[in-house]
Amino acid sequence: MLELHGIEACVFDAYGTLFDVNSAARSAQDSLGEKWQPLSELWRAKQLQYSWLRGLANHHTDFWQVTGDALDFTMSTLQIEDPVLRGRLMNLYLVLSAYPEVPDTLKRLKASNRKLAILSNGTPAMLAAAAANAGIAELFDAVLSVEEVSVYKPHPSVYQLACDRLNLAAGGICFVSSNGWDAYSAKAFGFRVLWCNRFRQEPERIPATPDAQIATLAELPDIVLGGDGLG
Repeated sequence: MLELHGIEACVFDAYGTLFDVNSAARSAQDSLGEKWQPLSELWRAKQLQYSWLRGLANHHTDFWQVTGDALDFTMSTLQIEDPVLRGRLMNLYLVLSAYPEVPDTLKRLKASNRKLAILSNGTPAMLAAAAANAGIAELFDAVLSVEEVSVYKPHPSVYQLACDRLNLAAGGICFVSSNGWDAYSAKAFGFRVLWCNRFRQEPERIPATPDAQIATLAELPDIVLGGDGLG
């Protein structure tokens, strides 16, 4: 089994890694019906696309605005005109469900005295709400938002935030993301990286390949802690 030695901190992407981005639309199935999944998929795709385009064009706005813009595009595309439902979906995005293995994984890592952090496109308020809803807020040493540098991932200045805040070299940090583009870009920055490939995606064709793939975060402690993580 792969073991990553010398890891002093684990840094997590938030959306799709710790928190299930589909849970907002899934929770509104009573209103959306069979459209819930197409809405969820297009909403997420446009959310990411808008973050990248704003970064390239130097037109930054925060992730709450980007998320709302992406939802407006999606609802228009699917011919859903319902302001009340829009408000409900946005509120649901603040309380996304954590994946089932997340709390136990974080507790195992925390018990080993590794530092834990979130590094996300989300605003501080969005991240605080999701972490509090999942009951995991107290497990993190830092919750880092791109708002500190006003540009979205995968800009290197975002990844540098983790090094600066945790006072660690990139090689002492294990970065974990379920987003392939994020995992590859974090590896190119210099982190040790585990790609949590929850959705069985094909490898990206960008620099650089993560150290390994895992199916869920439950695999993480044994890789990072080695023998220390078996108890």
